Amino acid sequence: MKHFTSMKQLGDLQAALAEAAYVKANPFADQALGHNKTVLLVFFNNSLRTRLSTQKAALNLGMNPIVLDVNQGAWKLETGRGVVMDGDKSEHILEAIPVMGSMCDMIGVRSFARFESRDDDYNEVILNQFIQYSGKPVFSMEAAIRHPLQTFADIITIEEYKTKPRPKVVMTWAPHPRALPQAVPNSFAEGMSMTDYDFVIANPEGYDLAPEFVGNAKVTHDQDEALAGADFVYAKNWAPYREDIYGKVVNYDMGWTVTKEKMALTNDAFFMHCLPVRRNMIVSDDRPSSRCCSSRYDSGGEMRRAGPG
Repeated sequence: MKHFTSMKQLGDLQAALAEAAYVKANPFADQALGHNKTVLLVFFNNSLRTRLSTQKAALNLGMNPIVLDVNQGAWKLETGRGVVMDGDKSEHILEAIPVMGSMCDMIGVRSFARFESRDDDYNEVILNQFIQYSGKPVFSMEAAIRHPLQTFADIITIEEYKTKPRPKVVMTWAPHPRALPQAVPNSFAEGMSMTDYDFVIANPEGYDLAPEFVGNAKVTHDQDEALAGADFVYAKNWAPYREDIYGKVVNYDMGWTVTKEKMALTNDAFFMHCLPVRRNMIVSDDRPSSRCCSSRYDSGGEMRRAGPG
């Protein structure tokens, strides 16, 4: 695997999970792998967990991390082709990427969907330019349509906390004041297709994900039906995929917020979220939280056990 932009590139999931368990148990055992190597972490968008965890992972592997925030301290980059650069963008990404590649051994890129063009987002215009022009291995720290680091961390967590061979995992849409990209839910659905979990997606009408990511998952527009008997509840907002409403907020139904009453429908489920989370929109403050644990090694989110608060 030269580039890592999709869960499908992991190959044998069980082998990857075994390797992840080894790394978690022995975080400094393979520092020779990164000795005298440099990883460049390029952020077009904000980050807390992914930024910190990828830097820490690089240091654990003996690498030298360089972090570049494109929006602060660097020249503003133009990413479109055929653009007359008479605005606030001083440099084109086509000149910048080869320079970045010359300074490192591998590159991580974080670049969200822009909701300007569904075709551009789903063709991963920015991420693929790094793959094409940097000459170095590239991994995604969340791109327009996928977040594989997040999903791999989530699957690791489910494997660690599941109490049955085939848990019921529910990914439910929840309200948000802004339209959010589909990267996390797309990736999560893609990752679930690599497992034998009982996977259900719950979302309002008009919010179905792209068929290529839904796969064979059960999809319902009844959140209560989906939550019944769930062992894990993954709450997340995402914008519609449908062309005519792509990137818009067309539903603000607070009845989809995950609450104590909603979690009571589950099988004493763990609550998961990739963070940051909008409290009392995605999930209410009164949700049960008798146990709390990290749901990521690299960039995952929050996880809480249902039960008495």
